[in-house]
This record gives sequence, C-alpha cells and structure tokens, in this order.
Amino acid sequence: MKYGDRAADRVAAIGGSWGFIVTFLALMVLWMILNITHLWGGEFDPFPFILLNLSLSTVAALQAPIILMSQNRQAKKDRITNRHDYEVNLRTTVEILRLSRKLDRMAHFAVREAKKAEEAIDEVVEEVRQSN
Repeated sequence: MKYGDRAADRVAAIGGSWGFIVTFLALMVLWMILNITHLWGGEFDPFPFILLNLSLSTVAALQAPIILMSQNRQAKKDRITNRHDYEVNLRTTVEILRLSRKLDRMAHFAVREAKKAEEAIDEVVEEVRQSN
C-alpha cells in the first residue's frame, strides 16, 4: 500500500467523523466571534468573512478528491473480497455436489445389498416352507 493511499484513508477517516465536524464548527464559530467582537485588537477577517469562506472552499476542494481516492481504494478491496467469496462459494458448491454423488452411490449400493439380502431371506423362507 502506498503512502498516499494510507494518507487518503486517514484523511477520509478523520474528515468523516463527528469529532471533525464538531471541531470544525467550533473553530468557525470562534473565528466569527473573534472578528465580530474585535478581541485582541483589530479584525483580521471582517464580515462577510471572505478569508473564512476561502479557507472552507480550500478544505472542501482538497478533502473531496482525497475522500474519493479512499472510496476507490475501498471499492477495489471490496471487489477483491467479493471475488474471493465467489471462489470459496464455487469450491463449496463443487464439494457439495461431489459429496451428494458419493451419497447417491452409497444409497444405490445399500439398496442393491438390501435387495440381495431380501432375496436371500426369501430363499431361506421358501426352503423352510418346503421342508415343513
């Protein structure tokens, strides 16, 4: 796995969490409060917060393709897993068919042996009847 792939997975995991959303909202509110109340001297991003909008647009522009890269990697993993599951299911089906045929042969053999035993019993019964 490449470093970029791992980084994309980490960014997607962090960016898609409630912790990230709450932290990001708190930072945005803090940004706006600092600029509206003029705490610690002048305002560095006066209303309508153009610098904040630029920052949010930049984060969105970078985060979206990173999340898509992570989703593409996950889709590739899912395809590999699905292929493996298909192969396992196919092997299982073949094994079940093999066992089914073996059971059928055993059942036919058992029926044949039972018929032979029945014929032998019938012969013995007939001999007993004739001797009486």
